[in-house]
This record gives sequence, C-alpha cells and structure tokens, in this order.
Amino acid sequence: MSSHRTVTVHPYPDLPLTLSEAGTGRPVLLLHGGGGPATVAGLAEHHSHSALTITPTHPGWDGTHRPIWLTGVDDLALTYLHHLHDRRLRDVLVIGSSLGGWTAAEMAVRDTAHLITGLVLIDAMGVHIENQPIRDIFALDARSLADHAWHHADRYYVDPANTPAEQLAARQADMTTLRALAGDPYMHDPKLLHRLGRVKIPTLLLWGESDRIVTPAYGAAYANAFGNAHLEVIPEAGHLPQIEQPKVTSAMIDAYFPGWADTTGCADRRQEPMPVPPR
Repeated sequence: MSSHRTVTVHPYPDLPLTLSEAGTGRPVLLLHGGGGPATVAGLAEHHSHSALTITPTHPGWDGTHRPIWLTGVDDLALTYLHHLHDRRLRDVLVIGSSLGGWTAAEMAVRDTAHLITGLVLIDAMGVHIENQPIRDIFALDARSLADHAWHHADRYYVDPANTPAEQLAARQADMTTLRALAGDPYMHDPKLLHRLGRVKIPTLLLWGESDRIVTPAYGAAYANAFGNAHLEVIPEAGHLPQIEQPKVTSAMIDAYFPGWADTTGCADRRQEPMPVPPR
C-alpha cells in the first residue's frame, strides 16, 4: 500500500476540505458517518492496495471548519461532486457508511456528469420508510446507543465516565455538527426516496443484521427504491459492519465490484492522483 497523505483542498473559497488519500488506480471515495473518518479507515486500508482511496473529513468533524452556509447533507453531496469535477476524476466508486451512505445517495441523484459508476451504502440513513422509523440517536444515552448500534455491544461500549474530557468534548462537537446537518427533518431527505429510481448504476447495500438504528427491513426498502440495487445482510454485525465484520464487508464489496479490487487487467482504466492545491 502507498503511504497515506493528507491534503487540503478548497472546493469553495471559504471551505477548506481535509482529505486522506492512499494508493493509485481507479478512485474510491469513502464517506464516513457520525463517528468520523476512523469508522471507514479499515475500508480505506483495504482498497488502497488496488485503488486511489479518498477519505474526506466532513466539514465540522474532528475540529475542521464548517462554513455557516453548509447546513445540510445536500451541501455535503454537492461539495464532493464538485471536488470530483475539480480533480477530473471519473469511474468513481463511492462507499458511504451511515450518514456517509445518505450523502452518497444524494450525490448519485445529482451526478448528471456520470462520474460515479458504482455505489455502496452501508447501513445508510437518508430516506423515510413507513413503519421503519430511524432511531433517534440524540435521545439515547451512551449505553443505549451501544445496544442499538452494535451486535457485540459490551465489546464496543465506552463508558463516558472513563473517557478523557477532551475526547468527550470532541465527540460532542461532532454530534452538534451532525444535528445541524441532519437533525431537522431527522436523518432523512423527504424527497430522496422518490428520486432513487433514476439511479441506474450498480448499487450495493450492506446491512448489519443487528442494526437497531436503521433495521435491515429499512435497508430492504431503501434498496428497492433504486433502479439497480442489491441488498446483503451481514450476520453478527450492527450499524458498522465494516468494524464488526471487516473481512466479510470488504469481501462483499470486492465481489460486487471486482474492477476496483483487481490490480490486473485494468491498467487502461487506472488513474493517478490529480494535482491538488497545497495546504
């Protein structure tokens, strides 16, 4: 794997966007959820062996700047589409987890230049499904959130009483940003479900069997709304199967999108990283 590099780009003059990149080849854009970039780091490591992986830090996470006009997931989606245009990247696989999956879906419905040729949504929010409400994570304490998010809740639960104050403050700042972007209407775009039928690119939805924030039934309805989608449910995993079942998750993506996993036979489709502005 090529070494990681961190770059800052400016898709808009007042928006410095932090990106972690590794590898070369066909581009894979990895979009994290509320837990931050660390939640997709394993996926980035896996794909960097055969692809150019690009992992943005959503503005407002990890202490990064979020301009006052960036108030919704649609703003995130357009920011990332504009970045792909600026880099002249094409044939892009977009993988999004949770909030990142919602962002990926919003990108796909706006991708009139057809830069995206594959889509992976992992336990994504973003749509309203009758009788399958999205759990209000802002109403849950740390123990309840772990119980809803993880299959092995005891393994991943972190007691706030044993967490350093600076980490708690950083987590609270991330949640404040999440609420600002996705709190009203709560964790969905009322129009998105009706737009997904026009998305015809191959789309894979991966869902943790034990997810109680957005259930597999929610995932099935989400998949049915796309024009060309397939759902796989991952046993012994909750809201973040890429963490609880990393090998299974990566294997399913590789099987569905072998062109991004195979380092042979596709040299004519490889892309080197485009120049980016300095910090």
